[in-house]
Amino acid sequence: MISPIYSPAPDRYENGMKYRRCGRSGILLPEISLGFWHNFGDVDTLARSQAIAHYAFDHGITHFDLANNYGPSYGSAEETFGVLMKKSFAPYRNELFISTKAGYDMWPGPYGNWGSRKYLMSSLDQSLRRMNLDYVDVFYTHRYDPDTPLEETLQALVDIVRAGKALYVGISRYPKEAAKTAYRYLEERDVHCLLYQGKYNLLNREPEEEGILRQAQKNGTGFIAFSPLAQGLLTSRYLDGQIPADSRMARETSLKESALTPTLLSRLKELNKLAARRGQTLAEMALAWVLRDEQVCSVIVGASSVEQLADNLKALANTRFTDEELKEIDRR
Repeated sequence: MISPIYSPAPDRYENGMKYRRCGRSGILLPEISLGFWHNFGDVDTLARSQAIAHYAFDHGITHFDLANNYGPSYGSAEETFGVLMKKSFAPYRNELFISTKAGYDMWPGPYGNWGSRKYLMSSLDQSLRRMNLDYVDVFYTHRYDPDTPLEETLQALVDIVRAGKALYVGISRYPKEAAKTAYRYLEERDVHCLLYQGKYNLLNREPEEEGILRQAQKNGTGFIAFSPLAQGLLTSRYLDGQIPADSRMARETSLKESALTPTLLSRLKELNKLAARRGQTLAEMALAWVLRDEQVCSVIVGASSVEQLADNLKALANTRFTDEELKEIDRR
């Protein structure tokens, strides 16, 4: 059952959340943002989704990250947010920073995928209706499309901003050369690329290894990290080598059982020992490690319960690492 009246915590900006500037912009994002990829679809209870979203906002999380096909089923996470927007958050819209994306498969046929102008614009119109919003704060092209001319995709972003349907735009998971083109094209049309969203965690260093972090910084674009816990690998769930029945790996959706190799399990155990010496859980340390870099303006976490989100927020208490700790992490 969904609560009929919501009054957010009056001290929501005074309980420890810190905010970081997104590149060369006026936008500040909470160090931890709430992602709606899982746990907010029509297979989940509305009451639980509401409780998580309320807890997030009560603790200073002002940024909710969505996409057109989040759920499951496709579109249902946005529909859930639309209910929460109408029932809970409408009076606080100006305090919220809402993102959505398009670029992966959404509906059948040739116009429901990738990066065409038709898909991006049609998708955003549908997203706004589902979310009960007049505009989103940032709209991303969710992935680089190697077949559609990049100028077509980027011009759609420019026109979306000019139409007032998004205040800012971003790119997600773009290769470095395509990102370079995107930054230049958008800047020449007075639409600054606010955010680059990329996968970044202790087990996946691609944004730093490929120069994506540095490139975004040079362009004045904020970097926002998703999958900071490697879909649960960087938590205590798998440390005993077993696969919990209710885990993402057990469902074999986006995380396969084959990922948990003996080598990886050994590394996770060593990282967990370091986390314990720091007075943190493995998950807390993993989030803190991403946030150690000032180029990262926020990390997006998922949460299946209020308790899990509360645990993730504990990472904010210590995001500093000694040189020795960083060297030990890099030796793993």
